[in-house]
Amino acid sequence: MKARIVSIPVLDQEHALRFYTEKLGFIKKVDVPLGGQNRWLTVVSPEDLDGAEILLEPGPLHFEPAKIYQKALYDAGMPYTQFDSSDVQADFERLRELGVEFSVEPTVMGTVKIAVFDDTCGNNMQIVEML
Repeated sequence: MKARIVSIPVLDQEHALRFYTEKLGFIKKVDVPLGGQNRWLTVVSPEDLDGAEILLEPGPLHFEPAKIYQKALYDAGMPYTQFDSSDVQADFERLRELGVEFSVEPTVMGTVKIAVFDDTCGNNMQIVEML
C-alpha cells in the first residue's frame, strides 16, 4: 500500500488553490468540476509530480462533523497534517517573507525540527525536518 491522495479540508477551494500554489509552491494537478461550486482539485509537490496528491476538500462546507473537527484542531493549535522539509529554517524564512503566519517557529524536538503555520484555509500545518 501507499498513499495516493491525502485530503485537506478547506473552506474555500479557490482561496486554497492560490495559497497552496502561490505561497507553498505546489502545482495544480487535477481540477474537475463536480457540480455546484465543488471541484475535484488536487495539487502536488514540484519535487514529486507523480507522488501523492493533496486534495483540497470542501467537506467542511457540506458535512457539519468535518467542520467541527477542523475547527477543534485549529483552535487547539494542532496541525492537520505535515509536510517534509529538507530545511525547516529556510522554508520558514521563505514562507514568512511571503506573509505566511507561523504559530510555532522552527523548534528542535528530539530528532526533528518542526514549525507550524496557518494555511489560511482553516488548518494548522506542520513542516518537519529529520535531523
